[in-house]
Amino acid sequence: MKKRSAGILVFRKRDTNHEVFLVHPGGPYWAKKDMNAWSVPKGEFDEGEEPFLAAKREFREETGFEISGNFIELDPVKQPSGKIIHTWAVDSDLDASKTDSNLFEMEWPPGSGKREEFPEVDNAGWFSFEIARQKIVKGQVPILEQLEIKLGS
Repeated sequence: MKKRSAGILVFRKRDTNHEVFLVHPGGPYWAKKDMNAWSVPKGEFDEGEEPFLAAKREFREETGFEISGNFIELDPVKQPSGKIIHTWAVDSDLDASKTDSNLFEMEWPPGSGKREEFPEVDNAGWFSFEIARQKIVKGQVPILEQLEIKLGS
């Protein structure tokens, strides 16, 4: 079975333009990457788990924020890996500086036998659609494009 993820893309209006809230993955692999490294807050969910509820759970785990509002369901997007991302968008104004991610553990450095903890998300920010298209992982650009069309941006 193909892996599936669910996430929430938060947007807000600033002056006449919209911005989107993206997160930067934590851990040593992503530490020095910026362009094509940011993501919609999302995570995998199990068979039988409701994707929308998984999206809200993953958003809370990765950002520390409870999110509510009038959600807009976007079409699922297939990644080059074959993973399917189910995404909902919602208008909200979060303080990116207050992002508080959960932690994950991995062997670091590889082969050392030592385990270290890293935040799942090490940064979050608001970006115009133009900048977000450069920052986001390439396979997630269609998610941004769908929201832009729905917002008439």
